[in-house]
Amino acid sequence: MVVQGGGSQLGQRVVTGVVLVAVAIAALWLGGPAFAVLAAAAVLVMFTEWTAMHRLPLLLRRLGLAVLGLVVWIVAVMGNPNEALMLLGGGAGLLGLFAARMQKGLGRPMMLGLLYCGLPAVALIWLRATPWGFFATLFVMAVVWGADIAAYFTGRAVGGPKLAPAISPNKTWSGAAGGLAGSLLVAAALAILWPGHANLAGIGRLAVLALPLAVLSILGDLYESGLKRRAGVKDSGTLLPGHGGVMDRLDGLVPAAVAGAGAFAMTGWAG
Repeated sequence: MVVQGGGSQLGQRVVTGVVLVAVAIAALWLGGPAFAVLAAAAVLVMFTEWTAMHRLPLLLRRLGLAVLGLVVWIVAVMGNPNEALMLLGGGAGLLGLFAARMQKGLGRPMMLGLLYCGLPAVALIWLRATPWGFFATLFVMAVVWGADIAAYFTGRAVGGPKLAPAISPNKTWSGAAGGLAGSLLVAAALAILWPGHANLAGIGRLAVLALPLAVLSILGDLYESGLKRRAGVKDSGTLLPGHGGVMDRLDGLVPAAVAGAGAFAMTGWAG
């Protein structure tokens, strides 16, 4: 998805990426509190970066963090994703109205920020708790990783026409195509490891699911690039060397996590 530029940061990007993937897989394998803590940390940092990018007051940031923390607690500890979603939706609506009363123009970013950060957390924590939750959640995350990595290196190697030059000038159509191919390879590899999917039908099912998730991950990346462009910032933060902020690293996972959890809920493939 990304091409050209950033060559001097490639080493940092690779090292940081490897560490992040290792931490994510370890927490995913352990499940339960370990995965919930990692999800909560990511959500809270993402929302902090979101509020900074949109210049929301400290009071709104604290109220939003409180809502998100409670949402994660309800889905992770109480095991009730429906109540978590109701709280998230209600909290986003009420705090959006409160923000709009504080200052014109703050309502929409406040509401969208809570949904943007909270929905993927609820989706992934719920998905991990399903009978085949380890494989299902790993599938969603790995498809995004595979698409992002393949897109990055394909775009650097091939180049060509820009995907969305007005939003993100470093992304190319060749990178996007490489990302889709990478998602299919990841889907096939995980199907072989996932009991019940280690056959042609299973590989086909997961491949069909991988492609739209990869497309969503690309769109999520572009959406966050647009946010940064409008805010006049290069990165959402500086926490992750070579990547920027947590939002920069998880932008593709946000829509893919929500859609992936919804797909597994409807198909029953995660048990």
